[in-house]
Order: sequence, then C-alpha cells, then structure tokens
Amino acid sequence: MQDMDELYSEYFQTVFKYMFCMTHDADLSEELTQETFYQAMKTCESFRGDCKVSVWLCQIAKNLLYKEYANRKRRIENSTNDISIDLQSKECVEKDVMAKETKVELYQRIHSLDEKTREVMYLRLTGELSFRQIGDILLKNETWARVTFYRGKQKLAKEGKK
Repeated sequence: MQDMDELYSEYFQTVFKYMFCMTHDADLSEELTQETFYQAMKTCESFRGDCKVSVWLCQIAKNLLYKEYANRKRRIENSTNDISIDLQSKECVEKDVMAKETKVELYQRIHSLDEKTREVMYLRLTGELSFRQIGDILLKNETWARVTFYRGKQKLAKEGKK
C-alpha cells in the first residue's frame, strides 16, 4: 500500500466529497474524512487489495457515518428519556401509583393460572425471553410456548372483565 501521506493527498477530496454528498454538512464531512484516514492508518494491514483504495476508504467513511448517526440517535433518545422521566416524576405520581397497583393485580391473577402457563407468563413478562428461549427452558418447542402465552393472556383478559 502507498505511504499514508500520499494516500491522504490523493484521496482526501474523494472521501470528503463522498461524505458531503451523504451528509450535506461540510463540518461533519471533514470530521468524518479525518477519522476515515485515521481508521485506515490503524487498519491498513487488513486491506487485501481486492478493490480500489478509494472504494475501501469510502466504505470506512460510510461505516463511520452510520456510527455517527447511531450515536446521535442514542443521544436524542437518552435526552428524551431524561426529559420524560423528569416530567413523569413531577407530574405523574398518581399514574405511577395506579400502574403499580395494576401490576400487583396482574401478578395476582397470573399467580392463579396453572403452573406451566404461569411459568411461561413470568418468563415472558419479567424475563423478557423469546418464545424459543422459553420453549428451550421448559423442554418444549417455540410454538408451545407461544400458544401457552396466548392462552394465558386470554384467561387473564376474561378474569379482568369479571
């Protein structure tokens, strides 16, 4: 592979233009282009040479862009969660109390189900396990776990209407 200075000189504009087309943001494009060459320098020995260097660099840049978008999305979700938690704690204390009482009632009704159905319900609701995992744990198949959970929900719904 070429010397990194030569590589940078030759492909900087190509990668920058590619990033600018993807982001329409010059500052972000420049930042990602710089990071692209840094990553390329760290992993240059993994370049197999089965594509053009410009393609390899643009692929690195695209992956970095996807990571940046994911990080931004996570930051937005976290700040939104923080705001909603703050609002909830200040304004929705009554709803929290009601939800907890409802949860207690739900678990009391689940406790009245037969043993296998109760076990499936607990694993699904509190353990957040997939039906396949539940089937594996209870030495049954995924369909059995799915049907048992559905029937349990139906029983709970009937009891809730009473």
